[in-house]
Amino acid sequence: MIKTGIASFGMSGKVFHAPFIDNHPQFELSAIVERNNNDSREKYGNSKLYRSFEEMIADESLVLIVVNTPAPLHYDFAKQALAAGKNVIVEKPFTIDAKEAIALDKLAKEKELLLTVYQNRRYDGDFAAVKNIISSGLLGKVKEVEIKFDRYRPTPGNSAHKDGQVPGAGVLHNLGPHTIDQVIELFDMPQAIYADVRILRDGAQVNDYFEILCYYEGFVVRIKSSMLVLEATPAYIIHGTKGSFFQHRTDLQETNLVAGAIPSLAPWCPPPASPDGFLYVAENGVTAKTEQTSVPGNYMLFYDDVYKALTGLAPNPVPATDAIKTMTIIDAAFESDRTGKRIVL
Repeated sequence: MIKTGIASFGMSGKVFHAPFIDNHPQFELSAIVERNNNDSREKYGNSKLYRSFEEMIADESLVLIVVNTPAPLHYDFAKQALAAGKNVIVEKPFTIDAKEAIALDKLAKEKELLLTVYQNRRYDGDFAAVKNIISSGLLGKVKEVEIKFDRYRPTPGNSAHKDGQVPGAGVLHNLGPHTIDQVIELFDMPQAIYADVRILRDGAQVNDYFEILCYYEGFVVRIKSSMLVLEATPAYIIHGTKGSFFQHRTDLQETNLVAGAIPSLAPWCPPPASPDGFLYVAENGVTAKTEQTSVPGNYMLFYDDVYKALTGLAPNPVPATDAIKTMTIIDAAFESDRTGKRIVL
């Protein structure tokens, strides 16, 4: 059993971590940090309740620590946990910048500890459909890709670590790591990027819109996010020499988890109610359209992959080196927006 502690019990802890640790047969949710509240006692009363992160990492029985605090604390808390001899999962964004990411990766390697990043969107059903289409070769040579993660929140929220003027706030750090990581998963590091990062909403203090062009040999990828999109358009658009594919963002795991669903290693999330992927292929002058319905994803597979990595059965599912690439692109996006120039990576 992998005895695990969670650094925070806000939405991230309640929705994305505690249910998976508690319901995976090889993990034990052994400790939770709540500085003032006792919310975790209702569902996870068998775990230890700590009032500080420092107290929790001093618990010698813990093997794995989940750093799911606000982003400005990720680097310091992950560093403390690694120094205490703990394996670590860090929520996205991994760090504030690439310099911090490189330092954590170096420390984990020196300590011979697992350091991984909770990039749960790699385990979305809609993203799996995109990977399958690209690997199938049905589109021919991929030439243009667009990946979007939009929301409709016309009024800035009250969360300081998301909407306040603090390091790591803003949509580029909040939703950007999801889309950028998916680009890295699909195509690895681009040769160069060009970015536009803006504040569009009245009263907003930090970026709520970005667009990044990623340049590769022979093709281009566009990453985009906005807080002012009321009607969702396809989140993934892929154009190739033989056809096009349009995939909506339809994974229902977050919705079901917020509603109280219990995850498991077996399929637990329902599929979309209607087709969410549309493939167009041209052959001999005729265009054929195929409708597809994505297979549900499963975030539990991330924790299963972490278990396999900790027990030597498989590699790190999301190594810190991938997070370094993500943070390098985010750093470059801010530089490109500031200078108005393409940044070579």
